[in-house]
Amino acid sequence: MTRAPFDWEDRLDGFYRSERSKDCLLPVIGITANYGESAAKIAEGYYKSVAAAGGVPVIVPPIADEAVIISTLNNIDGLILSGGGDYNPLYAGEEPIPELHSINSERDLPELLITRLAYNNQLPMLGICRGIQTLAMALDGRVAQDIDAERRLHGLPPTQVIHDQEADRSVCTHDVNIVGGTLLSRICEGENSVMVNSFHHQAVADTGKRFRVSATSQDGVIEAMESAEHKPVLGVQWHPECYTEGMPLFRWLVGEAALFHRAKTLHDKIITLDSHCDTPMFFPQGINFSSRDPKLLVDLRKMTEGRQDATIMVAYIPQTMEGNPTAYANGIFDKIEDIARENADRLALARTPEDLLINKRKGKKSIMLGIENGKALGGDIRQVRHFAERGITYITLCHNGDNDICDSARGNATHGGVSPFGEQVIREMNASHVMVDLSHAAESSFYDALAISATPIVCSHSSCRALCDHPRNLTDEQMRALARAGGVMQITLYDGFLSKTEATVLDALKHLKHAIDIMGIDSVGIGTDFDGDGGVPGFADSSEVIRFTCHLLAHRYSDVDIEKIWGGNILRVMRTVQQI
Repeated sequence: MTRAPFDWEDRLDGFYRSERSKDCLLPVIGITANYGESAAKIAEGYYKSVAAAGGVPVIVPPIADEAVIISTLNNIDGLILSGGGDYNPLYAGEEPIPELHSINSERDLPELLITRLAYNNQLPMLGICRGIQTLAMALDGRVAQDIDAERRLHGLPPTQVIHDQEADRSVCTHDVNIVGGTLLSRICEGENSVMVNSFHHQAVADTGKRFRVSATSQDGVIEAMESAEHKPVLGVQWHPECYTEGMPLFRWLVGEAALFHRAKTLHDKIITLDSHCDTPMFFPQGINFSSRDPKLLVDLRKMTEGRQDATIMVAYIPQTMEGNPTAYANGIFDKIEDIARENADRLALARTPEDLLINKRKGKKSIMLGIENGKALGGDIRQVRHFAERGITYITLCHNGDNDICDSARGNATHGGVSPFGEQVIREMNASHVMVDLSHAAESSFYDALAISATPIVCSHSSCRALCDHPRNLTDEQMRALARAGGVMQITLYDGFLSKTEATVLDALKHLKHAIDIMGIDSVGIGTDFDGDGGVPGFADSSEVIRFTCHLLAHRYSDVDIEKIWGGNILRVMRTVQQI
């Protein structure tokens, strides 16, 4: 019997159309592979659930190779840590106990490495069964080698919950209690409990500080945990890929991955500039800027992880400094120049907005220079021109105390605003193309400087007094005056300027929104104050710059808005000041 030939062109026509459509650009979800019988493999439930949720599933083989892992992370938008055998407890500094089952030495190290790196690179993650234990092992939690052995250790009777069921994987055998107000609760649409399947004899014993418990079984065993830092990282002890009711977890992950993909694409196109960091304060401690230095919130590794292009690094002059503050500031700039030379393949100094663009095209991060506290001038007006020639972009006129230039928000009203010498300084800064920065200034100094300066001014790291009543923050009236004069206000992440209680990234978003409501989108930005006590949970260092962009996208800020927030506005002022 003769059959008609298979019509390839007809079958492929839809694929050709999809190639031209943005709709085919789905987020890519890596799934860590199980290993056995000389094969890396994944169960069909994982990849089918990802595809059904709108993602592209790819297998991540268990290879502990640096280049392979980094390249993998650069090409996926989310990560699923799949189920499997026990972890070798030696990775946690524990000796194996008799109740330990078989370990998978081929998987352990690669998965612990990729999990830690994915966390640093801000990827959304979903850990399933062994995967929740992977999160705990990799990120400073603790896994019980055996549930009942752990209970005996704490004087508890054996559990009556069947954690290792013999029923089919599609059958749910016990329920878990969901903690209210958690991410998991939102994913489960506010349900207090859900039925789950269960195939484990181990469990997370301690989530560590990066996570919080989001579900437990009736015997108190941790069944789910999630990020305590407002990150899209979630682990569940059950297998949602095996039954229909598990789909919301995959839809959540794919949605977060799509958001992350949008953020990465946006960062490729825009300049992300943090207008204030105090990293030089750590220079005496022998830092290594080229590595992921645990002492620093800003270094080359974290900037790379967070896809941050540039920072304005300041020479901070303490109010109580004795000796020659001008020489001290010059020494700071000498050290920054040394760091740039030592890392010339990845880092360069920048003086202008155009320098930032050139550096980005070359694949380099940028450092711009600033001075925090006009005391650095040492009372000598000529030093304004000197520091301008060294490449500074702004001088913060004062710090936490009055100086010879102006009164501070934390000062004693020595001059009643800007001093006569301060007026000379501002005019010389205008002539030398240096931005006037009024963070830390008293209200009287703020309005005086606004009247004196021939160019727009900036507040490089300030927040909103209406939301947090602190003298360092700007009133709504100041913010309106600043916007009318063409200036910008950069929201800072200093805890005490955001909230009277412990602040988080959500508070920073509230201050940003308030500033936009008062001033308009063209007058706001971000000045973290990293390494100067700035940083809050959810936006704790430079690696989380892209995570903040994800928050902005989730709050429905447009790409144009985000470009302005992440540097466009302050660079506009910088261009104006430098061209006059």
